[in-house]
Amino acid sequence: MCAAGHTGTVNEQRVADAVVVAAGSSQRMGGQDKLDASIAGRPVLRWAVEALAAAPEVRDVVVVAAPERVTDLRATEWLARLGVTVVAGGERRQDSVAAGIRATSADIVLVHDAARPFVSAAVIGRVVVGAQQHGAAIPVLPIVDALKRVEEGRISATEDRSGLYRAQTPQGARRDLLAAAADAHAADAAVFPDEADLLRHEGIPVSTVAGDVMNLKVTVPEDLALARRLAGDGAGQRVAQGFDSHPFGPEDGLRLGGLLLEGAPRLHGHSDGDVVLHALCDGLLAASGEGDLGRLFPSGARATRGIDSRELVAQVMTRIHRDGRALASADVTILGARPILGGLRLDAMAESIASLAGIAPERVSVKAASGNLSGDEGAGRVVSATCLVSVGPA
Repeated sequence: MCAAGHTGTVNEQRVADAVVVAAGSSQRMGGQDKLDASIAGRPVLRWAVEALAAAPEVRDVVVVAAPERVTDLRATEWLARLGVTVVAGGERRQDSVAAGIRATSADIVLVHDAARPFVSAAVIGRVVVGAQQHGAAIPVLPIVDALKRVEEGRISATEDRSGLYRAQTPQGARRDLLAAAADAHAADAAVFPDEADLLRHEGIPVSTVAGDVMNLKVTVPEDLALARRLAGDGAGQRVAQGFDSHPFGPEDGLRLGGLLLEGAPRLHGHSDGDVVLHALCDGLLAASGEGDLGRLFPSGARATRGIDSRELVAQVMTRIHRDGRALASADVTILGARPILGGLRLDAMAESIASLAGIAPERVSVKAASGNLSGDEGAGRVVSATCLVSVGPA
């Protein structure tokens, strides 16, 4: 069973350094410095730095700050305790990134927006693996909403969203590739919005890995309000994201969302390979502060070999009910070129999940993306699933 697993083979050693870009001006925050803004008692910057520092692949963290903030940040207790290096940034993003790179030494460098407080260990791990395997990688999310062009307050056209994705951070690359790309534009006037664009401009291919809807960026006050709600800041509800991915195996009988889909190959894994239910469990555990699926049900345990994932859901629900919490809603997205899942199957999965969780079917949404996917999902080698859950008092 894969809990919040990475696609590919992870080098579990600390092979990456992380550069946190925190030299922006917060111009769209109405005068508030977003990185100092509190989310559940911790500043936005601290959420981002601590998430990276806790990742098993990350060795050292470097914060790149505006020059006038460097002295104060170096004296900040929690940054000093984590052993974080603070350096001064530059006028452009690539200047700040170059300053951060100079303070690193690992084979892989991850560049992360300080304004993304909820980056997960799963996303960090996938980016590291992608950079190890391909030289550079970024997390992306498919665009699921219709795209409208608006002129003078009215819709003038509908844009084709095929092949369009939302880019996130951390964006990772081999240190030598990223340093060379940054140095190539140290003296010219070019401005690059992110590391992927900088690398692509230098002819370096950038691969993609699955992003995370929880990995939001705080840009305007409304984003900060949403982040506070997601963190359960002053409220009883907490939202978390679960993820799972499995390759196809040699057996038949695909299990998804608690359903058996005859005629489709089974996903390979320690259990029955049901990525939808595994993502659901992972989200429930994260939202309840219970760790992750891999720690609760280790992949080497005999007791869970070949287990029906519906039993895993039952055990997870028992744990969160014991703590006085319950699932309020679940939003599932299935990513894979095959099989094609029609509306009837997706609705049946929603009903199955609702039944397993003991909530009304209208509180569960299941959707699928099968076209214009990248990576192993697009090649039809694996099926992945994300599940955004809301958990509150029972």
